[in-house]
Amino acid sequence: MNELKLGIPKGSLEEPTVALFQRAGWRIHSRSRNYFPGIDDPEISCALVRSQEMPVYVANETLDLGLTGLDWVLETGAEVEEVCDLVYSKSSDTPCRWVLAVPQDSPIRSVADLEGRKLATELVNFTKKFLSDRQIKCQVEFSWGATEAKAVEGLVDAVVEITETGSTIRAHGLRIVCDLLQTHTRLISNRNALADPWKKKKIDQIALLLKAALEAHRKVALKMNAPRGQLEPIMALLPSLQAPTVSELSDGAWVALETVVDSELVRDLIPRLRQAGAQGILEYELRKIV
Repeated sequence: MNELKLGIPKGSLEEPTVALFQRAGWRIHSRSRNYFPGIDDPEISCALVRSQEMPVYVANETLDLGLTGLDWVLETGAEVEEVCDLVYSKSSDTPCRWVLAVPQDSPIRSVADLEGRKLATELVNFTKKFLSDRQIKCQVEFSWGATEAKAVEGLVDAVVEITETGSTIRAHGLRIVCDLLQTHTRLISNRNALADPWKKKKIDQIALLLKAALEAHRKVALKMNAPRGQLEPIMALLPSLQAPTVSELSDGAWVALETVVDSELVRDLIPRLRQAGAQGILEYELRKIV
């Protein structure tokens, strides 16, 4: 039987990745002290791999497909093929940023001020190239963890660290100088896997349904009844993928409306719809949008 070898990112992305696959239609279940989770698809085998190493294992064909950040693709320099973007994270859909941060009282105000300084980061290769491209000579050291503390304690002059909102950076008493890279999750493969007709078809299936699940996660469906005389102003309030669906009701004075909207709009939209005359408003979650 043909088999696709799929890499699941171990660490902070593991839980949201498993949840995303479940919304897409695949159930992945972990096994105690085992790096090879089970999945309810006999055509797929899974392996837990750290995001930092995922591009290397995909490039050398240990894995056919994997999820990792753009940052680690750039850091490793591995030759992989991007299948699609999957903008999601542990806590939100906001792309993460690698930022240059320094203590609050540091004289460093720009990247140029790193000249002759010392910096710590986990993203060593990318940071070195970033500085080299700008002809800035700065000592870049690899950090095994607790990176922010190294700047706070004066072990280094600055750090390059990943963040979503910057709140953790600020909580450690640091100041963000600038962004170096915005990163997000990517589904990656290698050329040989994509050249194999069976694997390519399976990869396309996975990519389609993951993106469909992500798109649906950001939207909700609304159903409501509307007085026929108020149909035009109510429809004017309703954004949708195409146009709201209008259905006749047994009472000719009323119609039913159905549409799909961004979930973030609902809290303001429903009161406005109610005020415009809509009744029996229902909101429900979607599974996939293709």
